[in-house]
Amino acid sequence: MSQVSAEFIATRIAILTVSSRRGEEDDTSGHYLRDAAHEAGHQVVDKAIVKENRYAIRAKVSAWIADDNVQVVLINGGTGFTDGDQVPEALLPLFDREVEGYGELFRMLSFEEIGTAMMQSRAVAGMANGTLIFAMPGSTRACQTAWEHIICGQLDARNRPCNFHPHLKK
Repeated sequence: MSQVSAEFIATRIAILTVSSRRGEEDDTSGHYLRDAAHEAGHQVVDKAIVKENRYAIRAKVSAWIADDNVQVVLINGGTGFTDGDQVPEALLPLFDREVEGYGELFRMLSFEEIGTAMMQSRAVAGMANGTLIFAMPGSTRACQTAWEHIICGQLDARNRPCNFHPHLKK
């Protein structure tokens, strides 16, 4: 199976904002991810906001993992170190395999922007049932860092030497 393609292939993306405070009207990070995905040529097939509750998060992501129309899930919020930050605990049991390099690279890039505060970021990624899942902090700047420096290139089938496109459900 080839790791690269000669042409761009759009992916089907769902976006989840995890917040007990934000609604659709002030979901700046979710809006950024939606707009960035569209600008890159991808299709946003669903978008939702759930409260900071590991079971609500897990239920929504599980539904998307089971949905053949969703290839990628982008999650913003819930990755910090407060009691309400439950995203890693919600996701880790769902992963068939973790993408360890994502969290490491995100924290490395964040160090350049926010210094040692990056240690409290628990950004995680993994694959489940052919669905690629990226979780990042809820700030719009953190979403920009994750999208622009990591995720966008890895969703592009033309990216060399490799990308995640061959591993996604069709």
